Amino acid sequence: MAASPPKPQSKQATAPDSIDSDRLKRDILELAEIGRNEEDRGLYRMAFTEADMKAKQWLLDRLKLSGIRGRLDGAANVIGRVGPEDSELPAIIIGSHTDTVPRAGMLDGALGVLCGLEVLRQLKEHEDRLKVPVELISFSDEEGRFGGMLGSQAFAGLISPETLYQPDLDGVVLRDAMEAVGLNAFDALGARRQPHTIQSYFELHIEQGPVLYEAGESVGIVEAITGLFKWLVRFRGEANHAGTTPMDMRHDAFMGLADFAHEIPRILEENGSERSRATIGKAQILPGAPNTVPGEVEFSLDVRDTEPEILDELANAFRKALSAIGRRRQLMLELEIQSRIEPVACDPALVTVLEKRAESLDMLWRRMPSGAAHDAQIVANVAPVAMIFVPSREGQSHSPSEWTDWEDIFAGARLLSDSIRELACGD
Repeated sequence: MAASPPKPQSKQATAPDSIDSDRLKRDILELAEIGRNEEDRGLYRMAFTEADMKAKQWLLDRLKLSGIRGRLDGAANVIGRVGPEDSELPAIIIGSHTDTVPRAGMLDGALGVLCGLEVLRQLKEHEDRLKVPVELISFSDEEGRFGGMLGSQAFAGLISPETLYQPDLDGVVLRDAMEAVGLNAFDALGARRQPHTIQSYFELHIEQGPVLYEAGESVGIVEAITGLFKWLVRFRGEANHAGTTPMDMRHDAFMGLADFAHEIPRILEENGSERSRATIGKAQILPGAPNTVPGEVEFSLDVRDTEPEILDELANAFRKALSAIGRRRQLMLELEIQSRIEPVACDPALVTVLEKRAESLDMLWRRMPSGAAHDAQIVANVAPVAMIFVPSREGQSHSPSEWTDWEDIFAGARLLSDSIRELACGD
């Protein structure tokens, strides 16, 4: 395999350092030991497990050590706050998450929380200059053990009692998982924040893709966050003997999947945009015997774009293609809509703040979309949002190979810190 091209060197910030790089580095490495599996070196901090709760307590302890007020809300979101105790002014919020997928890397979600912690520490030292409060929120279950985005959905008032009975892949119900770690799940229904209490929301995250790394750029300023829908699709045909059933007399469910997979590029080209993505990530063939014509196939379809109208067009085009294949192959089609998340545009004024700061810090940066969903997408229901990306080496994410060079981590943290300070202190 050919070696990857060397990464171009990024420009270094010329302004005085607005973060304690050594302290941030220690935080990253220390939190990365919570939930680590020594065999595969991956992190296992799935929502409401012992490791997840240990990470929440670790963050609360760090807030306390810095003299910052910290608490858990009803959804077990960790919240830290600096600024006037009784201020009724809307707060600037920095957020992300510390829960992980199984066998995760150390930066997805956690980096945004730890950079936010560093920003609060810096502001705490000059708290008398704060014109508005600034908060850090580490949201619960962003990664989806119980569907995903629980903490930010509770924060935005988007959950109901039914949410609390969502099961994970092992059949464990959210309510039971929360009670097992000493939490009352119904308290999550009271975690909603009123929009008038929030001025803006910022989230720093690794890109989870290769664009910034390959370009040698230190930061990405997100202009839009992709929307997505997920379907579970089934073609039902007729299982039969592989040797005795003539090819023209088969109702082969797998051939339906094969036909559809080849239709995806055409549909994206005709109905999508350059930001459109469609993925069949999981498939099951039944009965799954080598000498049997497949009688049923079940597969996932994940479709993404940053424009809601394009998502609608893609959904219609995929439905038509599936229906046509079913008729042609004499297969029964079943389609289950599992979820849909609407695209979100980042706030233009906040994007401008980030751009100007990136220029003043002499950083290499670009505007870009987010191809992954984030808590910012949910918070956008109640507040203007902005996001900063830092490069993912080789585009790796959701694995122990996930990494971002220290210089890029510190660049993203400086951009976040300086932008928040401008808005909170008028600097």
